[in-house]
Parts: sequence; C-alpha cells; structure tokens
Amino acid sequence: MKKIIYALILPLVVVSGLVFASREVKNEIPEKSNPRPLSAAEREAILKKWEASPDGIMYKKWEASPAGKKVLAGAAKIKKSIRDSTNIEGVVTSLSLPPGSRLGFGLMVKINGDDYILAFGPEQSGKSNFNNEFEQLHNLKVNDKIILRSHSVSYAPKYAYPIVAGDYVERDGKIIYLRAPRQGGC
Repeated sequence: MKKIIYALILPLVVVSGLVFASREVKNEIPEKSNPRPLSAAEREAILKKWEASPDGIMYKKWEASPAGKKVLAGAAKIKKSIRDSTNIEGVVTSLSLPPGSRLGFGLMVKINGDDYILAFGPEQSGKSNFNNEFEQLHNLKVNDKIILRSHSVSYAPKYAYPIVAGDYVERDGKIIYLRAPRQGGC
C-alpha cells in the first residue's frame, strides 16, 4: 500500500515542480534593448522615403497650395505665443467644428484676424467629470471674447484651419476651462 501511495505522489511532485519552473520562466521580464537614436543621415533617408510615398506626395502638394500656405502662415503667426505659453486673445466665431471634423469637442476662434480650430479632445461619457469638464465651454456664445493658452498648434491637409490645442480658457477674468494634467506616464 505504501509503495502505491509513493508511486502516485512522486509523479505529482515532479509535475508540480515542472509547472512552477515554467511559470517562473514566463514571469521573467526580458531586458529591453534601448534603441539607439537615429543618426541625421538615417532620419534624412526615412524622410526622403516618406516624401516619395503617396501620402508624402499629397502632403507636399497641399503644403505648396494656397490653402496649405494660408494654414502654415496662420500656425506660424501664433507659434511664439504658444512656445512662450503667453495669453492669446480670441473671439469665438462658431460653436461647432467644420463638417467632417474628427477632433472631438472644439470651437472656431478668430485670433489676430485669422480663424483657428480650438480643439479640446473627445467628450468621454464614461468619465465621472463628463458633465463638468466642458460645461462652461458649452455656455460660450458667438462673439464672446476669450483668453486662451495652448501647448501646441498643428495642421493637417484635411482641415482648412490651424488646430490649436486648448489648455486654458478664460472669459471675463474667470477661468472656464483648465486641462487636467496627464496622470501616469510622460
């Protein structure tokens, strides 16, 4: 009887040892190799390859077109204010974005005589602060004067206006929007 019990327990011990051994191997995190930064020649080669692609050709055509030049000039006009994180005065011209926009919630704003898209990002219904995050921005009206700050201005061939990321909006000396800092990560 004892021999049968030992004969049954021995394979059980061996199998459980193998299971734990393979589990430890799977849990080990492989060392990540730090990729070396690309050299200037490598970056230039990648850029040349992209410019020869259909997307690169389309972008270059847009960049040289009158519409592209207008958008790039508008972005350059406020670049210094954005880099220095200074206040920018604007007037709300529309409470909605152009048709077909996929930027989330935003407004159209006139700054120094040029129109810009002021984008705030997607409205997420799952967030607990959904009702409060953009509530005061929804109360803006056309021709309201606002003060804004941003961390970036961007552009894309799809849009006829530069896109300003809204970080801070003030109306009549009261802050009506302040972007929450990112949590976790960079």
